[in-house]
Amino acid sequence: MTRIPRTQAVYSMSAGHAPAARVPSGETVVFETTDCYGGQIVREEQLLGGIDWDEINPATGPLFVEGAQPGDLLKVSVLDIRIADHGVMTAMPGEGAVGCKLTGDRTRIIPVRDGRVHFSDRVVLDAAPMIGVIGTAPAEGREIPTGTPDVHGGNMDNTRICKGSVLYLPVNVEGALLAVGDLHALMADGEVLICGLEIAGEVEAKVEVVKGADLPVPVVVSGGAAMAVASAPTLDQAALDATHHMMDLMTAGGTVDPQEAGMLLSLKGDLRICQIVDPMKTARMEVPLSLLDACGVRLP
Repeated sequence: MTRIPRTQAVYSMSAGHAPAARVPSGETVVFETTDCYGGQIVREEQLLGGIDWDEINPATGPLFVEGAQPGDLLKVSVLDIRIADHGVMTAMPGEGAVGCKLTGDRTRIIPVRDGRVHFSDRVVLDAAPMIGVIGTAPAEGREIPTGTPDVHGGNMDNTRICKGSVLYLPVNVEGALLAVGDLHALMADGEVLICGLEIAGEVEAKVEVVKGADLPVPVVVSGGAAMAVASAPTLDQAALDATHHMMDLMTAGGTVDPQEAGMLLSLKGDLRICQIVDPMKTARMEVPLSLLDACGVRLP
């Protein structure tokens, strides 16, 4: 098993980054991660406005997967997510969907014990660890900050990317150059405060090169559902793109036509928000895997 330490981090996804490690297809890799603040906040007296914003959203990697060539897919199976014993949340006026209603800054350091988030003496919530940033390098000549989602993946903040999920990402450059970061012990769809419970940890994942497959990536399989994920400058456009991508996937098996696919999406397709606070907004269209199977679609 290959392990990449959290000190091997990048702040953008780009073909220009030297690989932190090289592995063959089928290898299991552990990505050690810091929280989205780069570990800068260790006391509640430290406020968001006082940290170095150039150190925000580190992603561990990138990982070079041997045999991955442009046009392939990278299949990432999330085997486990292990998190630290505390996480950080911050609130600052003007930030996030609720920033206009905030009257002051605040930082909270919140314990996580025995799979539970101890928000306060009265509020204790089940932890649900998930990956905020996971993506491959974009095509040569492009460099995308780790805090921005796009067709390469990136900062999708998709709560369904968790232990047991499978993620299909595009390979745009040789080796794919996968990077992972921004774990959350718990986060709701929308991430309306611009943060979840930001936490350090490590992700154990199996990486495989898939050749000869054409999917409207990113695609996530989690909890018996398949979902097309899309990011765009507006939430409306992200929602439309995610829906259209799932429709394309459903018709790829050749057993349903676009009219039937549209009907099925109106019956069983759940359109959901991933996040509304990043430079690009992210939505997902979910359908049961059994429905894809009935449409003659088999994911690789």
